[in-house]
Amino acid sequence: MSLTVTVKELPSLVGKELEPSPWLEITQERVNQFADATNDHQFIHVDLEKAAQTPFGGTIAHGFLTLSLVPGLLAENGINVEGTVMGINYGSDKVRFLQPVPVGSRIRARQVLLEATEKKPGQWLNKSLVTVDIEGQDKPAMIAEFLAMLFIK
Repeated sequence: MSLTVTVKELPSLVGKELEPSPWLEITQERVNQFADATNDHQFIHVDLEKAAQTPFGGTIAHGFLTLSLVPGLLAENGINVEGTVMGINYGSDKVRFLQPVPVGSRIRARQVLLEATEKKPGQWLNKSLVTVDIEGQDKPAMIAEFLAMLFIK
């Protein structure tokens, strides 16, 4: 469930972990579609037989697929600031892929707002620490600092 706040309340969320996203299953179809979209058809992602012979025991998601799923995962349980006209991805810092995501596993995203800074009147830059968990695993798949620019009327 998203958290709705006013722009004045936004800085009070710094340091607080929000509710995690729902779990999302990583299917072979999704991995194949990402491979087609990015022209990254390395066998570890798309060849079931060859991937089964690796230490992973099967196909795994692209790291950048995991990264690209974060905005959609966070949308369900993110921060909604009243009066926001639009939000744009502003980049990311310190992205690390800590463990592969096996096809057939489920992931979710958690976020902690690290900074909320008004850059110009009505433009807020938010930095969040995002962790992508793999269901049943202690070690996360990915950690990153995500940047989002909000345009607020």
